[in-house]
Amino acid sequence: MTTTRPRQGRPRHTPPSDPRTSAREQILDAAGALFVERGIAATSTRMIAERVGIRQASLYYHFTTKDEILAELLATSVRPSLEMVERIQAPVPERARAAAALYAVAATDVRTLSRTPYNIGTLYLLPEVRAERFDAFRAERGRLQKSYGTLGALAATESVVGSLPAERLGQLLIQLVEVVIQIRRFREPEAADTDAIASSCLRLCGLSESAVTTARNEAHTLLNHLA
Repeated sequence: MTTTRPRQGRPRHTPPSDPRTSAREQILDAAGALFVERGIAATSTRMIAERVGIRQASLYYHFTTKDEILAELLATSVRPSLEMVERIQAPVPERARAAAALYAVAATDVRTLSRTPYNIGTLYLLPEVRAERFDAFRAERGRLQKSYGTLGALAATESVVGSLPAERLGQLLIQLVEVVIQIRRFREPEAADTDAIASSCLRLCGLSESAVTTARNEAHTLLNHLA
């Protein structure tokens, strides 16, 4: 009796961009490129699979839908910043400590948005991302915005607190941080951009230049401690 050898899956259409990365990471990388290049609606799971060099069925082992891939990409743009917030969340009424915490969160956020594949932050304002199926992402970004407002209100001078409720302050701070998304349209962000944006968050809260310098130094100590 002859035995039939099991059929092997079809080979990749193209070699992976980096063989050291997992298939899941390669799918996210390829999807990020296509979403930004072609738009969400014009990108199919077949296109993503072909960009990676795998069968479409293999893609479904990791992600069941295109929306699930997009949701994961969006989450990677806010998750590290939320984790930073949680690590320094202990309420700090002292203005100086709150200012250092705000700088640390803003700097982490800028670095995260600077490193997302293919500047995923550009997708934030697309109509598809406002759909109900992305409620989880918008809720996470809302949590981050609220944290900016809380830290900003603690760090801000009395004149700023009197004129800007925490909710509005949070909106302004997160939008200031997200200017790095626009910077990436023209060039790669630099370390100086991270400091400029994080420091500008403190200036928006009314801090003097000496207070900004103190908060920056304390934030660097905090970030080194948490690294």
